[in-house]
Formats: sequence, structure tokens, C-alpha cells
Amino acid sequence: MSRSWTFAIDRGGTFTDIVAHSSDGAVRVDKLLSENPGHYADAALEGISRILARDGGSLREVRMGTTVATNALLERKGERVALAITRGFGDALRIGYQARPEIFARNIVLPTMLYESVVEIDERIGADGSVVRPLDEQRARADLQILRAQGFDAITIILMHGWKFTAHEARLARIARELGFSQVSVSHEVAPLIKLVGRGDTTVVDAYLSPVLRHYVDTIAAGLGPGTRLDFMQSNGGLTDAWSFRGKDAILSGPAGGVVGMVAASAPHEAHHLIGFDMGGTSTDVSHYAGQFELGDENMVAGVRIRAPMMQIHTIAAGGGSICRFDGMRFRVGPQSAGARPGPACYRAGGPLTVTDCNLFLGRISPEHFPAVFGPGGDQPIDPEASRARLQEIADELGGAKTLAEIAEGFLEIAVDNMAAAIRKISIARGHDVTRYTLACFGGAGGQHACQVADALGMERILIHPFAGVLSAYGIGLAEVKTIRSASWLKPLGEDFAVGLAALDQVASQDLADQGVDPTRIDFHRRARLRTAGSDTTIEVDVAPPPAMRAAFETLHRKRFGYVEDDEPIVESLSVEAVAGTDTAFVAHSPPGPGAQPIQAGNWTAYRRGDLADGQAVDGPALILEASSTTVVEAGWRAQRASDGTLALARIVTLDRQRAVGTDADPVRLEIFNNLFMAIAEEMGVALQSTATSVNIKERLDFSCAIFDASGALIANAPHIPVHLGSMGESIRTIIDTRGKGADGRGIRRGDAYVLNDPYRGGTHLPDITVIVPVFYGEEAEPSAFVAARGHHADIGGIAPGSMPPDSKSIEDEGVLIDNALLVDEGHSREREMRELLTRGAYPARNPDRNISDLKAQLAACVRGAESLAETARGYGSRVVAAYMDHVLGNAEESVRRLLDRLDDGEFVYAMDNGAQVQVRITVDKAARSATFDFTGTSPQLPDNFNAPYSIVRAASLYVVRTLIDDVIPMNDGCLRPIKLVVPEGSMLKPAFPAAVVAGNVETSQV
Repeated sequence: MSRSWTFAIDRGGTFTDIVAHSSDGAVRVDKLLSENPGHYADAALEGISRILARDGGSLREVRMGTTVATNALLERKGERVALAITRGFGDALRIGYQARPEIFARNIVLPTMLYESVVEIDERIGADGSVVRPLDEQRARADLQILRAQGFDAITIILMHGWKFTAHEARLARIARELGFSQVSVSHEVAPLIKLVGRGDTTVVDAYLSPVLRHYVDTIAAGLGPGTRLDFMQSNGGLTDAWSFRGKDAILSGPAGGVVGMVAASAPHEAHHLIGFDMGGTSTDVSHYAGQFELGDENMVAGVRIRAPMMQIHTIAAGGGSICRFDGMRFRVGPQSAGARPGPACYRAGGPLTVTDCNLFLGRISPEHFPAVFGPGGDQPIDPEASRARLQEIADELGGAKTLAEIAEGFLEIAVDNMAAAIRKISIARGHDVTRYTLACFGGAGGQHACQVADALGMERILIHPFAGVLSAYGIGLAEVKTIRSASWLKPLGEDFAVGLAALDQVASQDLADQGVDPTRIDFHRRARLRTAGSDTTIEVDVAPPPAMRAAFETLHRKRFGYVEDDEPIVESLSVEAVAGTDTAFVAHSPPGPGAQPIQAGNWTAYRRGDLADGQAVDGPALILEASSTTVVEAGWRAQRASDGTLALARIVTLDRQRAVGTDADPVRLEIFNNLFMAIAEEMGVALQSTATSVNIKERLDFSCAIFDASGALIANAPHIPVHLGSMGESIRTIIDTRGKGADGRGIRRGDAYVLNDPYRGGTHLPDITVIVPVFYGEEAEPSAFVAARGHHADIGGIAPGSMPPDSKSIEDEGVLIDNALLVDEGHSREREMRELLTRGAYPARNPDRNISDLKAQLAACVRGAESLAETARGYGSRVVAAYMDHVLGNAEESVRRLLDRLDDGEFVYAMDNGAQVQVRITVDKAARSATFDFTGTSPQLPDNFNAPYSIVRAASLYVVRTLIDDVIPMNDGCLRPIKLVVPEGSMLKPAFPAAVVAGNVETSQV
């Protein structure tokens, strides 16, 4: 009986990886350029042809992952798509959630929309299913006919509440098909989930990409001929037959295979808690696994929101090609990449200094064991002298302050820190202790930094599979046929949801039956996404009796966010995963060698991986060399070959976690601390957005989180709301001035938390409420730092719901004023007192329960930030952290002084509609490298609510200065060190209590 072959193929953007397995157990691996039109039409078909021609046999099955859809989305080369949507909502997807991609950009470039034309449909179904406006089929047919005449062949149909009440969408889809549209994507079929924007974006993506995929599938199927099963890898980690492959499910087709392969490759080594680390030339993918694949229900890809099950894979712009540079103050690594052309300096094409060059200079890459494919003839080795020359350029800029080796090591330290930060974001920030995990390393460059990344995270075990270079293809070969069906439910956990699950079971079963799967081979995994009332953040749990589901939800919520609500959870959605096991066993191993002998590679001792015998150990420092990659075994680590060829690395010398770092400014440490402080603020922001109940916070993202030094100076922030960030320091200083050093007879204590919204003491307007938590590193009497979270609450009282009255005359009209209230007293909640504060006064808060809920979310975010900052101090020492807070301020200060070097004097008067004016004169002192912003001439305090507190003037000035700097620098109080603000007392920009200010925050601040 002749052998038959199953092929697993990952068609990437640069290379196509192939792993083939025969019926008699043979395994073949190949790698081809994905695009090589001078030699073959398609890399996948070429690879199949080569192996069959060389080894003989027939073709049984092909399983593929592809970047075809991803590339089409990134390059905006999908099908021309028209959008049909309920009348009045034609621009809903363009508006989205109003979030700006870059808050400091002066030229705001929004992502291009995937649809080219919009037709608004006369129809409307209410949220309760009632027909508000009947579907005008005659007019709809005429409008769609016009689109067909304009050449549109693909249409997206998204109607209000169509996810649940499908009649109008179904009738409109029937009309579209009758008119000849070949691609009709209907929201209740593609993404039957509540929320118009996410559902709409996903359905548009499906219509945009599915025709591109269909064309590629047809090409592959034609090349394979009849009788060969063709499956494609989906973003959810499962296979589907070629004819069921849809655009919305194809975005992470290849990378999802890598996660499946990682889990399968690690299982024989009893590693079931994994961090995936896939480092390539331009980017690094990281993933988390703790017993089951983590799927996200909403993802942003290339500026497009996609609500479909996807593997949770976090990508950062850090790879071997990341450009290394010195900006005069900080060492910088990425996000720019040298790419394949010109590539790193050592590639002999005049490229910049990169991470690869630093590794080469330090001997971590052996030129003799690197492919000789460079130079004009494509036959020369990499050039160490080119790397040295680029490093020398930076050494000259530093004036000899660092050796070339110190410079290279500094850049690598930053690169490693960036990659470790990405892993923290998907693990530690979500409550996982990665010190118990194994780092599963794959990708061409991962082995060079695996030990360093593990050390940065406190991990002590690493696995590098023999197929690490083609692990995505390997994982695709091991994947199972899978479908996931989801539906919104929106009912309390206590209500029976068996009917909903049964309906999903039936649809999922039919999906697999349509692919020829035997029903007896199908396993079902039923899950529910739960959330607290008012929150939009869901946590997935397995379906079980409701008490068990609630317990699981509360455990995960407390682990991730630090607290739980008492209310019964809401079942946001149900999902059923139907899986058909595979009957193809990909066995991947490499034969043992005779025993590797040490060889010399520069100053390193090296071993050839293929020569390692089973059980042979290599203690670091050492290099392990193979054709496509190098593994660096750092000092204190041991690498050992397992029986399947996997390299198992373990730390054998305990790492000293206390880092010996001086307090003097160093360009390497400055970059690391700058990134670290910002990462803490971003972590706080994610926690707040995930747990808040106010739509303003969770959807409009009207919130800000930041960290401050002991004096209340803003140190770092996430890219949140500018008017918050520049003003929160005034609120911190209010706490320090009124409570610090026992000023209030009590002092600031560990476990305290404060609330403030007073516009005259650092607030902006009353709905913006700030929670402040002092940070103590050790036994010091006064705080070493502060963290704060400000969020716009939906209502804080006042004469109008929403606390934004257009006709307020005094601050009392605008709601409850909170002046430095104690929210938590040494760890003891003061919720009762806070509730009393919210409900007293002439115009109390209308929904204090929601205020309390949002305050809890803000507090949880602050606690998370305080813990991370304290952990940083334990690692580096409190003196070092305090010193680098000041150095980060100095970095921003110097950036602004450089800006002032090229600015001239100026003045401007802005006349407002109410007759008031804002006047500013800017005087630049070139000698002192400073400037004065003088607002003398601005109108006096107004009787209406367009007054802007001084904190807003400060925030707006800080923001404007930051936007004038075309570089990535922190926006902190250092930016204002060279700036003197002159604001007349009693003016509309420095009003006195009890002036109304609500419009000053949103209107006057824009001036």
C-alpha cells in the first residue's frame, strides 16, 4: 500500500513553512519564500509538489494557515463593500467610540473605513422587538440596485437590534441575493451579539475579506485536484473546511497555529502553564496558556474592531530588526524596524544599528554559522565590522562615556525589558504568577533572548522544540476541526439558559455535519461570559450549576481586579464549541546526535544542536547552534536535550532579584524606567476601563490614570484624557498640603484613599472625580509616591441629569462638590460616609449606587498601580526609583527646552460666542531656554459656566507643549519646568468659588 501524506502549511508574509507527515510515519520539513514569482506561482503548492516528487506517495489532506486575509486588511486590498444600515445610523461605524488613535498627533489620521458606500434603509425595530418603522422593501430594492449598477458585488447588512430580531435583516439579505450580490454578510449570521459598532465592524470585515479568501481557496483547491481534503486554520485555533472559511475568522490563522503547536510540544514535558514567546525579525508575539486556550471576544486589528473568537496573542514591534538609537538623552529600541531591506547594518546594505547587530557584536551570533546570503551577489556572510561602526557612531555621541560592549548590552537590556513588559501585560496584569510558568520559545530570534526574558520575569524553565522554527505549521497539523457559536443572552445568572445552549448546540452540530464530520466524534464545550451589572467587561467560565459558575467568576474577578461586587452576575453571552478530534498524529522529533563537542565561536563556547546526545547538558554561558537559529544559554542556566530533541533550559543558580543600579542618570535605565512608569499607568487604565459601570468611562474612555512623585509632580501616564493628566497633580498637592505631615492632625497613612472633584483644588468639573492612593515603599513616615485615577461619572447631581447643565450659575447648580474626602481609612472602607456625601445638598447625585461602583473601580485601579510601584521599589530600591522619577522629569524638561530653542514670541486673542475673550502672550527667553505664557487681558470671571479653573489652564498648556514635540516622550510635569504661567486672579481662567465651571472644562479648554 503506497504511503499517503498530510501536509500542514503556514503561509506567512515572508516565508511559507511546511510540515508533512506520511502514513508510514515519515516527517518532512520545508521552508519557501511566500512570494517568488520567477520560480513558482504559489509557495504552498510548490512545497507539496517538491516533497511528493522527492519522496513519492499520494496526497491525502492539506491543512493551511494563511496571512492572505491579514495582509489584505493591513494593506486595504479587500473587496469593494457597500454598507446597508438603519436610516439615521449611516455614520455610526465611522464615529465608533470617538477614540483618537494618537492623542498627541496634530495631524489626526483615522483608519480608513472598509466600506466605500452607505445606503440607509427605511426600517427600525425597537429594543423590545416592536416594529417602530416597517421595512420599505421597494425602496430598499431600488437603493441596492443602484449599488449593483455601481459595480458593488459585496454588501454588509447591519440593522438596529438585528442581532436578536432578525426579520428585517433576513428580508433585506434575500433582496440582495436576488439582485446578484455574490457576497452578502448579515450581522445576525456573522456576529449575533449586542452592540452595533462591534457587530457592524465585524460584519463589514467579513464582507471585505471573504471574497479574497474564496479566490485563494479556489486557487489552492484547483492546484490540489479532486479527492484531497482541504482545511484552513481559524483564529480560534480550530480547523474548518475550505468552503466554510470566512473573513472574520482568518485574521490570526497562522499565529493561532503557533499557540496550538506550543501547547502540544510542551505537553510531553509536563508543562501545562505556558508563556508563548515567538520572536521574529520585526515583531514578537506573546501568549498565555493555563490549561485551556484563551480566546478574546473583541479584538482590534489594523484599526478595525472584530467581535469573533480569537486566540489572545499580543504583538509588539520588537524583533531582531528593531532599530537602536540614541536621542541625546535616552537609548531607544524600536518600534521602527530595519525590515528585510536594508535590514540590520551587518546585512551589508547600509542599514541602521539593530538588535541583531548588538547580538552580533557581543558574540551572541556566530558569523560562521549564519547563512551567507548577503552582499551584491547574495553570497557573503554577515559583516561584524558594519555593526561595530554603527556602535562607534553612538559611542562618539556619548563622548566615550560607555564602551561599545556597554552600549550593545544596554540596547539589548531595553529590548528584553520591552518584551518582558508585553508578557506582563497578558499575565501578571491579569493576576497570573508567571514564576510558576514555562517559557515556550519559538521563532527565529527567540532563542537569543529566552534566558534574559525569563530572568526579567522570574521564570526558571524554558522549552525550545526542535520544530520551533516552523511551530505554527506544526500546530496546524495537530489542530482539530472546530466551530464556535455564540449568542448574546443578557439575563441574570439565576435564570435558566438551557434553551439558549440547546439552540447553539444544534447550530454547531450542523456546522460540523456540513463538513462531513461524524456526529459521534463531536465533543462539546459550553461556556458563558459573565459580568457585573453595569460593566462591559466579561469573564468566561465553564457552564456548570449557577453557584459553581458564580464562584468561578468571583475568583477570577478578584484575581484580575482585586475585588468583587455583591450583586448577582449577568450572563452576557453563551457559547458552544464543537470539536471533532483529528485522526492524524504528527510526531515531531529529531534524532539524537553522537554527543556534541565544544567549539569556539568568538569568545563563546558553542555546541551544534544536531550533535547533542539524549540527556546531554550544556551549562551557560554557551551558544547552541543550528541552521536557522542560535540559542544563548546565559550564565546560571543549563540546557539539556530531551528524548524528542527539545531543549529544556533551567536556571541552576538562583538569580538575585535586587538589581544593583545607581541613582545617577543613565540613558539605558532612563528608557527602562520611563517605559516602566508608563506601563504601570496603562495597567491601571485597563483595570479601570474593565470594571467601571459609567458609559463615559468604559466606552467613551473619559478617564485617566497616572503616577506622581512624593511632591505630587506628574511622572507618567497612560495616553488618556489630556485635561485630566495635566490637572491631577494639583489634586495630589491638595492632599499633601492639607493632610501631609499631620497638617490635619492625622496625616497620610498606609491604606488610605482620598476622593476629590473640587475644581478650585485641582479638579476640572464636578463629574470628573479623582481617587488618590498614597504609596509607601517601606516604613517611611510620609508617602514615597502617589497614584490617581480620574473618571467622568455619569451623574454627580446638580440641576440637570448628567451634571452638565447649560444654564448653571454657581458650582452648587452643577452637583455635589467633594473636597478631599477619605474613601478608605487605613484599609477600612468608608462607603457609608461616601454615600451620605453623595446624597446630601440641594441637588444630590441621582444614582449613588453607580457612583459607588465606579469609585470602587477607580480604587481597584489605584491599588493595582500602588502594588506595581511598590514591587518596582523592592526590585531596584526606593532611592533608585525616586531618583529616576526625577530623571524622567528632567528628560521631559530638556525635550521642551529643545523645543523652545526653535520657537519665537507670539500672541493671540480668541473671541468666544458669549462675548468673552481669552488672550495669551508667549515670550521666549532664548538665553534661559524658558518661556512665559501670560494670559493677562483675558475676560474677568463670567456669570455663566464658561469659567475654566486654573488646573485646566495648566493642563491645556502642558498638552499644547507636548503636541509640539514630534517624538515619543512622557507627558509629565517636567514639560512645564521651563514654562511660567501667568493667569490673572478673578479672570475666567482663574475663577473664585462658587463660580460655575462645567462648560469651562469642555469648551474653554479647547481654546
